Amino acid sequence: MARSVPLVNLKASLDSCRGEWQAALAEAIDRGWFILGQEVAAFEAEFAAFCQAPFVVGVGSGTAAIEIALRLSDITRREQQVITSPLTAPFTGQAILAAGATPVFADVDPETLLLDPGSVEQRLSPQTAALLPVHLYGQACDLEAFSALARRAEAVLIQDACQAHGALYDGRPLAAWSSLTAYSFYPTKNLPCLGDGGALATGDAVQDRLARLLRDGARAPGHVSQRQALNSRLDEIQAALLRVFLRHLPDWNAARRRLAAVYDQELAGIPAEWLRPVGRDPRAGHVMHLYVVRAQRRQALIEHLAQQGIGTGIHYPVPLNRQPAFPATDCPVAERAASEVLSLPLWPQLAEDDARHVARQVWKFYLG
Repeated sequence: MARSVPLVNLKASLDSCRGEWQAALAEAIDRGWFILGQEVAAFEAEFAAFCQAPFVVGVGSGTAAIEIALRLSDITRREQQVITSPLTAPFTGQAILAAGATPVFADVDPETLLLDPGSVEQRLSPQTAALLPVHLYGQACDLEAFSALARRAEAVLIQDACQAHGALYDGRPLAAWSSLTAYSFYPTKNLPCLGDGGALATGDAVQDRLARLLRDGARAPGHVSQRQALNSRLDEIQAALLRVFLRHLPDWNAARRRLAAVYDQELAGIPAEWLRPVGRDPRAGHVMHLYVVRAQRRQALIEHLAQQGIGTGIHYPVPLNRQPAFPATDCPVAERAASEVLSLPLWPQLAEDDARHVARQVWKFYLG
């Protein structure tokens, strides 16, 4: 029987701290308050401390966090352009549309596949209202370059850190580089909840207060909405779980890095024209949300690994600039990458021997 190594194993993380989260869940349920109570408030404070951000506002998803960041910045009109990456989940683009603005896609760096500052510079225009770099796969973008570009364009810098819980850039936390950073707690993230959830890290008390209004229908006393807003709140159950998982996040991120190092070592020597890991910027504190390679004969490799019981994924198969929901533009680097990227199994409790087994099967496919 083939050895089973799934792309991700959520149960392993749950089992590793089952007693803790079961107790937290029972306590939250017994309290009988399920929306915007003490668990959400406690998680917001604890996650703010982890992110070294002045404030954190819990919301219903990472998508909502980006939309609220745009609304806080008064970026809500179609003539306002938000430059972002085409190599990301569709929800990055959907958040821009939901806020009322227009996404503009710049190309990605051919090594790291992160949004390329040079391509962004070429897309700048008088309509540019925001830059939205995506910290893809757990690696922070060149925030020094994007900070400079945002100042030059008089644009807001909003970070999509939905895959980058705990990532750094140049040794500094993401919150040090801009006042708006969006996070997702989707179940497969480095910091997961058991459903949808998200948060927006904000830079000052005014942003914090307005974000709290926007997530809750902008309601004043008497259930009177003061402005257009969302209904997108992190609930008490998810916050209780997140508080437990947050305590384990540093160890889980360290385990991801160790496993990535195993893959690096075991895959070294395969000719780069056949397979190579996505490049990493030494200035970026990578949290290895995904271990991604660029593979020739990708579909055949997927089928070979599947026959051996090994799961894989593609993040992402169709760049946003080629999806019907979004404006079309040319991003040749992203389009080529989308035809080659392949995610190998990675989660904190993955055995190193299983990672070596995956690497051996990759070798076997290419070299026999």
